[in-house]
Amino acid sequence: MHIQQGTTAFRRMSLALFAGGFSTFAILYCLQPLMPEFTRDFGVAPAVASLSLSMTTIAMSVAMLFVGSLSDAWGRKSIMALSLLAASVMAVVIAFSPEFHTLLGLRILQGIVLAGLPAIAMTYLTEEMEPLSLGYAMGLYISGNSIGGMAGRIVTGLLTDWFDWRVAVAVLGCLSVAAAVIFYVMLPPSQHFRQRKLEIGKVIPLLWAQCRNPRLLCLYGLGFLLMGSFVTLFNYIGYELLAAPYYLSQSLVGSIFVVYLMGTVSSTWMGRLSDRFGRGGVMRAALCIVLAGALLTLGGSLALKIIGMAIFTFGFFGAHSIASSWVGIVAQADKAQASALYLFFYYIGSSVSGTSGGLVFTRYGWDGVIGMIAIYFVLAMLLSTVLNRRSLDAQT
Repeated sequence: MHIQQGTTAFRRMSLALFAGGFSTFAILYCLQPLMPEFTRDFGVAPAVASLSLSMTTIAMSVAMLFVGSLSDAWGRKSIMALSLLAASVMAVVIAFSPEFHTLLGLRILQGIVLAGLPAIAMTYLTEEMEPLSLGYAMGLYISGNSIGGMAGRIVTGLLTDWFDWRVAVAVLGCLSVAAAVIFYVMLPPSQHFRQRKLEIGKVIPLLWAQCRNPRLLCLYGLGFLLMGSFVTLFNYIGYELLAAPYYLSQSLVGSIFVVYLMGTVSSTWMGRLSDRFGRGGVMRAALCIVLAGALLTLGGSLALKIIGMAIFTFGFFGAHSIASSWVGIVAQADKAQASALYLFFYYIGSSVSGTSGGLVFTRYGWDGVIGMIAIYFVLAMLLSTVLNRRSLDAQT
């Protein structure tokens, strides 16, 4: 029997995946507000400092293509739990990096290890959840992601001001170890998992088969554009707010990431709306919210920038929640590989846009960053329209 909303199993699953998403994304994004610190401490340019995030997400996205197949053979829960624990321990090790190249190498390894949970969580939910509750459950998982991303940035920002960035990252690693334990204890074992023989040689053909589905390709493109926009905005807002005329402290810049709380609201709310009213229309509404928030950050006042970031975050997490659940519905077979490909393009968008956005910011400033996001919005609306039309055709 599949897990239904309101049951004890649903509550245990929600808490476990919330803790897992919290830990994963706190670790992944904890260095984002520290990029100005790396520029100062290691003497690297903003675009080079952004590699501490971009290279991690590239490594994670590539590893996720294969972790899904490993989980088909070895099980979902065990790989997710080991991934969380190993990544948490590595966060503590990263705090002792003597130079930027060492930090970058460790972050690449951490990205590979981190792939375990996000590559499998969506597949676990698709297999174990009752279909009518899937959008809500996916929204709860993504809300853990948003709070983890927020907490990682805020904790490192505050502790960096009070101590230094090394203490901040080490403390976050210890907190993530605790979250990994909660995940392992609370997550219900898979009931609908069907074990397969591990055949790495078949991974590429299975992945390629998913790329022949036009609707999945649209979702993969949406993942790339959504995450590319999101990371680009938040990578460089710190540089904008630390400089004239704002001159904010590192802790205040980190605290601004409290706008991630908007993601915890929108991911569950829009997930429910998509279950009720259909994914296409809600997706396009979420994309319009993303653009509106980005444009508001062009205003000169600090209050307007923060409001814009909150609106932008609300739209982003809502759109990502819808796209994530849509992948599992569209994929007819090999759902683990379909989800892995979505996340591959999602994090490649983070890596490519996060670093190229640094070049845009260096040359054109904040106006250039928002211009880049506006172009992404147009492309995302085109993909969403094609996706919705093909989905309607598939139902007739």
